[in-house]
Amino acid sequence: MNLLKLKIIELLDKHKKITPVAHELDLKQPTITYHMKSLEQEMGVKLFEARADKMLLTAPGKALLHYAVRINKLAQEAERVVMEYGSLARGKLTIGASYVPATYVLPEVLSNFSKHHPGIEISVLVKPAPIIKEKLWSHDIHLGLISSEPFEQPSLSTHSICEDELVVIFAPNHHLAAYETLNPGLIATANFVLHGEQSSTREMTTRWLNNHRIDLIGPIELDSIEAIKQTVQQGGHIAFISELSVQEEVRKGQLLMRKIPNTRFQRSIYCCYNKDRYDSRLTEQFIDTLHRSFKNSPTPSINYWKN
Repeated sequence: MNLLKLKIIELLDKHKKITPVAHELDLKQPTITYHMKSLEQEMGVKLFEARADKMLLTAPGKALLHYAVRINKLAQEAERVVMEYGSLARGKLTIGASYVPATYVLPEVLSNFSKHHPGIEISVLVKPAPIIKEKLWSHDIHLGLISSEPFEQPSLSTHSICEDELVVIFAPNHHLAAYETLNPGLIATANFVLHGEQSSTREMTTRWLNNHRIDLIGPIELDSIEAIKQTVQQGGHIAFISELSVQEEVRKGQLLMRKIPNTRFQRSIYCCYNKDRYDSRLTEQFIDTLHRSFKNSPTPSINYWKN
């Protein structure tokens, strides 16, 4: 077994034919066939079967595919790290971020990083926190920034960058604006805007509502934080939302916020990476830029990077 044979496994699953696999690897078809037969002999089982004009993986072949994909990704990562180690002049960094850090944390950090490393290509995948964790586990991204309650996942190394408490927001003309302190009974009288079902904020909101036996009637569900804020500003609804995401609107008087009664959602923005992924100079430099950006931030309510 070697990397070439594992790459053939992955490409056959993708193309279902030997010709495009040979073309992609810049090899002749007989060479591909030779490696396929050699691999079957080494494994002692049939890994491939011809069906009509296609070449498909058998059940043992699909079992091997699972590991082939992971090994190939690790091999690519090893090559990338070695090539970039001596210089930060060129390279690629893939970051996954949930909605709050993607919108309210990353822009300044990306700007600062790009100024000092203009040759680095950066791509950002914006998805809910559970999907970002999956992408880290499968080595599809280098770093993750997620808004989450404290969690432990053996395969991930996590660092809390800042606290981000969940608060309740409403417009200045909403009837809850008359109260400095809220209770569950008051919140039960309001119409809600909810985050999408995959959101960690939605999960925490639902947990709070269930704990206080509050049934919502006709809530609005939106996936966009900005859309939620705009809807709440119209005056008819309230929402549980990240404090970090509404600081500007609260400062301008466009929204009011209060603590959520009878609980405190201890949520933070976490920087995460897979422990099996080598911590290259590129990722180290980005984390350092992230750290320095928060240290220099003028926002007083943020509890900065915890070692």
